[in-house]
Parts: sequence; C-alpha cells; structure tokens
Amino acid sequence: MKHGDLVSRMTLEEKCALLAGKDVWHTREIPRLNIPAITLSDGPSGLRKQAGEGDHLGLNASTKATCIPSAATLACSWDDTVSEAMGAVVGRDAANQGADVLLAPGLNTKRSSLCGRSFEYYSEDPYLSGKLAAGFIRGAQKQGVSACAKHYAANAQELLRMHSDSVMDERTLHEIYLPAFETVVKKAKPLGVMAAYNKLNGTHCSENKELLTDILRKRWGYEGMVVTDWGAVKDRAKGIAAGQDLEMPGGSGRGTNSILSAIKAGTLSEEELNAAVRNLLRFVDSVTKTENASAVFDRDADYRMAVSVAENSAVLLKNEKGVLPLAKGCKAVFLGEFAQHPRYQGGGSSHVNSAKVSCALEHAPGVAYAQGYRTDEDTVDPALEQAAVAAAADAEVAVIFAGLPERYESEGYDRTTLAMPENQNHLIAAVAAVQPNTVVVLHNGSAVEMPWLNDVPAVLELYLAGDGAGEAAVDLLYGAVNPSGKLAETFPRKLSDTPAYLSFPGERETSVYTEGVFVGYRYYDTTEADVLFPFGHGLSYT
Repeated sequence: MKHGDLVSRMTLEEKCALLAGKDVWHTREIPRLNIPAITLSDGPSGLRKQAGEGDHLGLNASTKATCIPSAATLACSWDDTVSEAMGAVVGRDAANQGADVLLAPGLNTKRSSLCGRSFEYYSEDPYLSGKLAAGFIRGAQKQGVSACAKHYAANAQELLRMHSDSVMDERTLHEIYLPAFETVVKKAKPLGVMAAYNKLNGTHCSENKELLTDILRKRWGYEGMVVTDWGAVKDRAKGIAAGQDLEMPGGSGRGTNSILSAIKAGTLSEEELNAAVRNLLRFVDSVTKTENASAVFDRDADYRMAVSVAENSAVLLKNEKGVLPLAKGCKAVFLGEFAQHPRYQGGGSSHVNSAKVSCALEHAPGVAYAQGYRTDEDTVDPALEQAAVAAAADAEVAVIFAGLPERYESEGYDRTTLAMPENQNHLIAAVAAVQPNTVVVLHNGSAVEMPWLNDVPAVLELYLAGDGAGEAAVDLLYGAVNPSGKLAETFPRKLSDTPAYLSFPGERETSVYTEGVFVGYRYYDTTEADVLFPFGHGLSYT
C-alpha cells in the first residue's frame, strides 16, 4: 500500500501517536494497518542493544557485542574503506541481534579536544569526517540495517548540552559544521538523521526549520527520517512544523497530546503532520525491506578485523634512537595498569558490553610487569611507583601504558584540562630518569598534554582501539605491523594554545549585548599557537 493511502486511513490520534516511540528503543506499531515497530540501538563503537530495562546513557546492561576502534581512532587511518569495514562489523552484530537502526555514526566537527564525546567524532576537518562517516554508513547499511547520522548540527560540548547555543555566522556554519553531514547525505544516503540537543543561533536543532527542511531536505535532497536525540523535545508541534519526524524516547504520551492540541488550535496544520507521518512510514518501509539474507555473522572474524584496523590506525608520534620496534627476546618491562586492563572505549551511550577484550600482557608472554599507578585515583602511590621504577632500571626497555581513565571523558560532561592524571605523568618522568629506552603507549579519546615528551624517545598513540587494543599494541611494539596512522586532530603543546581556549565550553564565552539585547557570544583566538603535533602528523618504522 502506498504511504499516502496509509496516511489517509489513519485517524488523527494514530498519526500523532506514531510520531513518538513506544518506549526507549522501539517505535509504535499499528497492527490494523500492518505497520510494524522497529528497534533502534546505539552503535558508534559497536552495538549497544539492551535486553532488559532501557536507557540512553549506557547505565544498564547490554548484550555482548564487538567493540570496534572509536571514530577518533578510525580517522587516523585516513581510509574510508577502513571505516566501511567497521560499519559492516557493527551492522552484522545489529542484524544478528535484531536491531533495525544503528544510532551512528557521530560526525560532529571537533571544536575543542575538551568535548567529552570527542572520541565519538572523527576529526576537526569536515572533509575527512564526511568521508570516514560515509564509509561507516555504507558498511552498516549493506548489512540490512539503517544508519542514523548524528548529532545534526554544531554539537560541540556536553556541558549544558540541552540548553547550549552554538552561535555562528553563515560561513562558519557552512564551511566547518555542515559539510560532513552534507557529504554523508549525498554520498552514503543514511536512512536516518538525528537532530542535536543544542540550539543553533537561538533555535533548538529539533525545531530548526532552516536545518531540518531548508538545508537538509530542500538543498541536499534528503529523503529519510529525522529523529530527535533522546529527550531533546521542547515543543513537539514546532518540531514537526520544522521537519522533525520521530520523537524518542516515547511512552509518556506528552508529545502526542502536544500535537493534538496544536492541530486543534490551528498552530500546526494536518498537512504538516501528514508530511512527518509519510517520512516515518517511508523509513519503516525502507528498514524492513533492507534485510541482508546473505550476511554471515562471525564474531571471531569481526574481532580479527577490529585488531587489524586498530593496528593500521595507530600513530607513531615519536621514535628516536631506533627504540621501536622492540627486538624479540629483549628484556622488556610493561608498566601501568592499562597494560593489564586497557582503556579501549569511551563512556556513555556508546559503551559496549565487549564479547572479548585483549590486553598487552597476555600477548607478550615472558615480559615483566609492574602496575605503577592506579586508574581509580590521580595521586601518586609511592609503593607502586617505586616498584615500577626499579623494574624499569633493571630492564633493557620500559614500555609505559598510560592515557586517560574513562572517568576523564564520557558523554554527559566535558574535560576541564588536557592533562593526564598526575600519577601517570609522575611515573613517566620517574621511569625516564632511570631508563633511557622508555616507550609511552597512549590510550585516550582525544588530545593530551605531554610534559615528559622531551624525556622519552618513543610515543605510540593507540587512541581507544576497541576490543583488540592489547593485541594490536604488542604487534605494533614488536614490529609485526608498521604503524601507519596519521593524526586526524591537532595535539597542542598546552590547552592555552587552542583557538577555543577562552570560549569553551559555552559558559566561558563572553555574552555580547547591543542596546541591552543579547546578540551572541564573543569568541577568542590565540595567535602563534605553539603546536607540537599538527593535524596529519605520524611516523613509520624505517
């Protein structure tokens, strides 16, 4: 049956109800019209499908799945076939577990490394972000599931994310914050797009007609469905008029009642309502028709693919005196809690219940180990540090696994500093003082300061490398694989060198008033920034 015919057979109440989810993860079905419900799940770093009570923050348990390298990691490959392979991995997991829609990829432009979700986004460069995200979408949708590109648009901070206002001129919007979305819409054709929490120039993205209709549909030719971010709705009727189709999560009936009231009051036309219903019906129809019967689910093969991608996305930031690769059989010691329990993924709604996680120690038999620091605190533990320093002094080479604990970066809050925990920085300095052959392996979701950089000869950036982080680290350290990644974001020497230093997050910006009327924020740029590792930097073994 044609979508227009279906709409004509629906009651006003059914139309309004259809445009809100049934619960946290499902749309509504209308059995009498054979309209099925569909299942949505998180998926930027791997499927997060909740079997029990649902939430959108990664709080409750989810089913086992493969955790792939984060978007920030994948971007360092500079290869859209790599992100396509990872989209396929997540898509196969979704198809195998009955999820119809992946709420991924995230492709917001990185305004500052302090953003709590920087690990979910590809790059500070919109062209690179668009290419990599398009690859992910192609890979996922070939498996018979829908991708949903997010968060549209100019979503750059977590602090006060429901209320923050991204104020910018047209050139900034169209040259920096929109091109990645335009690329995926035109080149990869995602079936879904998710509107962001924040405002853009004073209007919430879920109610922004310029974004959702004028640019997305009319200018770019998008024909898919637009869903709210979870809990983003402020005025449901305004959202529909602007081009917002599906409200998630559902269950309360508040949105339905709001639409009905607006229709009766004449502030929302039934034709505007019908347009949203048609968009949603086309979406449901597309999702239910794209099942890939030939898709083969093989979790071991997907894990192997994730390891390979982690290896090819790693960035060798520094390698002096030929310290790397390590010689097999050399007297090496691995230091740091991350050697045993790697930080391999981010926190929040992208958090995956991993089916298999590798650690560096298990893949380097015979290598000595000392913990060195604790990830659940920042202060130095003298006993742990002294034992690690002694082990390093007795070895030919010391490899310190360091970076950012998950509590430092996650959905829901932003970082306030680029510094790593003090106990890790202190350990690296102490080890480097007694061991000239000190290697630092970094596990982090975005840029960090490195006050010890001049004191160590080698630094290997793994980012958040997914389930295969430990195995990939050992292969890279011992030269089984040549590190070939290049940075997809700039690593500043210090936070004050970054252009957004004085204006991130939003509450640090200076409000500007004209004749007593608020007109926006004043942004500050530093000059002659002392940049250490620029965008695109990376080395290889020779």
